[in-house]
Amino acid sequence: MTLNMKWTFFGQTGRIWLTALATTAILSASALAAEKTAFELAKEADRHVGEDAKGKIVQIRSEKSVGTLTPNIWYVVLYDTDATAKATEVKFGAGQKLSVKRPARVLELGFRNHTQLEKDKLKVDSDEALKTASTEPLVKNLKLTASKLTLEKWEGSPVWKVRLWAEKLRDSRKDADIGEVIVSAETGKVLKNDLKIERVD
Repeated sequence: MTLNMKWTFFGQTGRIWLTALATTAILSASALAAEKTAFELAKEADRHVGEDAKGKIVQIRSEKSVGTLTPNIWYVVLYDTDATAKATEVKFGAGQKLSVKRPARVLELGFRNHTQLEKDKLKVDSDEALKTASTEPLVKNLKLTASKLTLEKWEGSPVWKVRLWAEKLRDSRKDADIGEVIVSAETGKVLKNDLKIERVD
């Protein structure tokens, strides 16, 4: 094999390796970018609570998302008969457990909103609820910037309350809370639209 042939061979091999490495990096970045859904985090929460609380979802809520429409800070509240307020809360950040505590849910106890949601009615995950809310006809011409989701009981049934923020028309550096869309956690249908798009003016 001549010197030129060797350089050609190693050059081609190097390009193949670089292409493979780049592809791997892209796939890894995509995997990291995909946030876990609320139901995936609820399964993860079961690993950090007692046997009596596993799978007994009372509420799942997020904080307002930052820099993306999908939240990455979540709280999973489980019904726990051993806790004073009958609840154990697991906090997640970017899919990782951050803390486990037993919050004082006094108001929830008073209004009897501390009991678990009906498991067989939890069919619509957070990503689906967010997609449904963010594709409502009223917001199709707006640039949505953030969301905040809460899964809880509403009028006796589990629902997703999806709060949305949109870029202001006069100042793109600011956003406005444009209201809430309530989506059934069982059917995925919009039960109530409380959007106020005039807030972007």
